[in-house]
Amino acid sequence: MKYGNLVIEKKEYVLLKKLMNLSRYYKDVTLGKSIKKLNSEMESAKICDEKDMPKDVIRFNSTITIVSEKGWNKEFTLVTPAESDVKHGKISLLTPMGSAVIGYAEGDTIVWEFPSGEQNLTIEKVEQGNQKLNASMVL
Repeated sequence: MKYGNLVIEKKEYVLLKKLMNLSRYYKDVTLGKSIKKLNSEMESAKICDEKDMPKDVIRFNSTITIVSEKGWNKEFTLVTPAESDVKHGKISLLTPMGSAVIGYAEGDTIVWEFPSGEQNLTIEKVEQGNQKLNASMVL
C-alpha cells in the first residue's frame, strides 16, 4: 500500500461506520465478508482532515480505473448506496468491489476473489469528483 494503511477523510469515516453498521442486516455472505475486511482495515486507517487528503486516494465520488493481471480494465465511480447505478458506472460502497477499494491509492494492488480464483487488481487511475459528501446522510 502506497500510504501503509487506508487513508480516509474524517466525515467519510463517520459515514462509512454508519453504513457498515446498517449493512450487517444484509444476508449476502460475499458482502458481509467484504464489509468485515473493510472494518478490520479501518481500525488502522489514517484519518485525515479534508485539506490533508492525498488527491490519489479513493473516496466517495472518486472515479477509479482498475486493471486486472489478466489484462482487462474497468472504470467506475464510488458512490453512496442511494446513488448506485451500475448501468452508468456508479458502484455503491456497499458492494464487494466498493468496500474493497475505498481508502486505497493510485498504484496500489488489491487481491480480488473471483469465482475462477484470486486475481491481482491494480488501481491505475483515481480522479476526484466535485460533489462534496453530506456527513449527515446515511443512505
